[in-house]
Amino acid sequence: MNKGPGVQWRRRFTTLALTLILPLAVVWWAFPEGLTPWRSAAIVTAWAGTALLVVNLLLMVRQPHLARLLGGLEPAYLWHHRSGMAAYLLLLSHPLTLAVDGWFEAPHRAWEILAPWAQSWPVWLGWLALVLLMFGLATTFALRLPYRRWRGFHFALGLGVVFGLAHVYVLLGEVILLLLLIVLALLALGWRLIASDLGVASLPYRVSQVTRQVPGMIEATLTPAATALAVTPGQFVLVAFGDGTHFRGCGEYHPFTVSGVAEDGTISLAIKSLGPCSQHIQAMEPGVRVRLQGPFGTFLQESAMAPQLWVAGGIGITPFIAALRAQPRTRHTTLIYLFRRAADAAFLEELTDYANNDPHFILHAVETGKMPADFPHLLQQVDELAQHEVNICGPAPMVNALLPHLGKSGVDPEMIHYERFDFR
Repeated sequence: MNKGPGVQWRRRFTTLALTLILPLAVVWWAFPEGLTPWRSAAIVTAWAGTALLVVNLLLMVRQPHLARLLGGLEPAYLWHHRSGMAAYLLLLSHPLTLAVDGWFEAPHRAWEILAPWAQSWPVWLGWLALVLLMFGLATTFALRLPYRRWRGFHFALGLGVVFGLAHVYVLLGEVILLLLLIVLALLALGWRLIASDLGVASLPYRVSQVTRQVPGMIEATLTPAATALAVTPGQFVLVAFGDGTHFRGCGEYHPFTVSGVAEDGTISLAIKSLGPCSQHIQAMEPGVRVRLQGPFGTFLQESAMAPQLWVAGGIGITPFIAALRAQPRTRHTTLIYLFRRAADAAFLEELTDYANNDPHFILHAVETGKMPADFPHLLQQVDELAQHEVNICGPAPMVNALLPHLGKSGVDPEMIHYERFDFR
């Protein structure tokens, strides 16, 4: 979730500081003395890149407390991506700077350093790590890659880290600093693979009801089988649907924003058919076993006392319907709900009932068709817009189109919060 600029900068600084602490400490400890400048640079980039790779693994751990410390799971994944790129560039510069150092010794020496077949198997481990990291990072930019294939290619990055650490271990032996990095890497990989991906840290639920809201979208009610997650409206959970009497789950975790939270721990999820797994989930039935991780996110949790403007696009209505279901509005709230066709507008009848019965709640339901929303006209219908706190949830193009109009209307950037559908 994106908060105002001030909050964003504070969180970026915190995350950046946490990302750099370990690499800087490692470089300080391992800084070489008495070597040529290029060889010293090669050693520094190797240690800094290795430490940054370990940080990269720690940032991929899906743990609610850690995610909250980093400002949310989405910023953590963003820094996971950035630290991975930075680590790769540092590690790639390691053999290049060694080659430059060899050039000053003799030109053919530089070529020998860069030719893997001229080296021994410990060096091959390093080159293999670089190839795997390059391949894995390249696939992260393939946004249109199907999720399962993208996730499978992502394992190349994990293997790259393992081979990279093995390369250093074989060359240096049992150096305490290296052993510490290996332990941290194994803990991060173990947590991600065992606790998160295999679901050991998740909680069991069972589907108690399935309601078809609109074509291509269901709402599933999940009842806790043991302890319930402490979820609040605006948050999302990672969900893996298992098997039922006639239903076979995808067996993989996907993020879903809650559309309802009950006092007994029951939660509801609105699930739209957007990919192979969510399309398969449309056939779900009561009784299906479910595993949940989370909760994650802070959307709608840090609202000011100002009047509220909510803007929802399509399935982006889910955090707002959850908030309305949780309790009556105590502050003046205007919801602009955008959808392509009336037949696609989930919860529209329920929202209309809230608007008819809650004097603090105003609904503007707008059918846009295939055209972009007329935001200047829609925002004119909100009295004293500049005094509002604005929460937006919807596809990235909608959010990007709306933000400039809010700025022109005098809304304080600190009072604009949004969540886009670009989380993977």
